[in-house]
Amino acid sequence: MIGAALIFAFACFGLGLLLNIYRVISAPSIGDRILALDTMVINAIAILSLFGIYEGTTIYFEVSMIMAMTGFISTVSYTRFLLRGNIIE
Repeated sequence: MIGAALIFAFACFGLGLLLNIYRVISAPSIGDRILALDTMVINAIAILSLFGIYEGTTIYFEVSMIMAMTGFISTVSYTRFLLRGNIIE
């Protein structure tokens, strides 16, 4: 039963990732693209966590935590660059 749930979750998050790629390409403004990239990071973290459950190892959870920190920092720095023109004051 857990195998079927994992396959369904992989399919849902994979579809979400593909739709986010489409949104990054066809977004009307740069703010929408930043939001789509941030959502792509969240979907990739979910896929990594699901793969960790599938494999039964904890290394993927650690990788997903590092990816979450990197995604947060990159989103904040990119939006700060767009708003102020520089990242470090």
